[in-house]
Amino acid sequence: MDAQTIIAKRIAQELRDGMLVNLGIGIPTLVSKFVPAGMNVYFQSENGLIGTGVPPAEGMHHPLLTDAGGKPVSALPGACTFDSAMSFGLIRGGHLDMTVLGALQVDAAGHLANWMIPGKMVPGMGGAMDLVTGARRVVVAMQHTAKGQPKIVKQCSLPLTSARVVDLVVTELAVIGFPGGRATLLEIAPGVTVKQVREATEAELEVSERVSTMAV
Repeated sequence: MDAQTIIAKRIAQELRDGMLVNLGIGIPTLVSKFVPAGMNVYFQSENGLIGTGVPPAEGMHHPLLTDAGGKPVSALPGACTFDSAMSFGLIRGGHLDMTVLGALQVDAAGHLANWMIPGKMVPGMGGAMDLVTGARRVVVAMQHTAKGQPKIVKQCSLPLTSARVVDLVVTELAVIGFPGGRATLLEIAPGVTVKQVREATEAELEVSERVSTMAV
């Protein structure tokens, strides 16, 4: 199983029936493929759609149905579209149960940097700041390292997305929470050891008394 699938399948286990959930671009969009059977989850795209489904088959996409990154999405029966004012009213008004976002860095306290690399052209922060601030729960979906460098760091060197810290980070190696403002190892992937996770992590990790194996 590839790293992105491991991450998306584990995050799908955080979903609950009736939730309104925003999925960011990249790995987060894969979460919609793994909703537990019989569960109804309402996925929101910040460009103005509630009721997004899995990406459509090749050649079956509708040009007006896209996610926030412009990638094709499907719309489930009962889906609704609306303008950006309504979309961000939902986000800023605290109506999202959860948002799933990608990240460039997360630090030892749970601060997120996910929108800019100095010296590179970027379109801007987009809705990430609003999502991290407004959603009731913030889950980060990212690979544990990039080009061999840890992404869970002592302190973010990239610009922060929000002053608020995230609730959970899920990588292909581990699940990490931040109780008491300290990065804490909660779960490890099958075949992965605590030592391997620590070696791939720059931040100092607390280890839960009951580290379990990720169910993926």
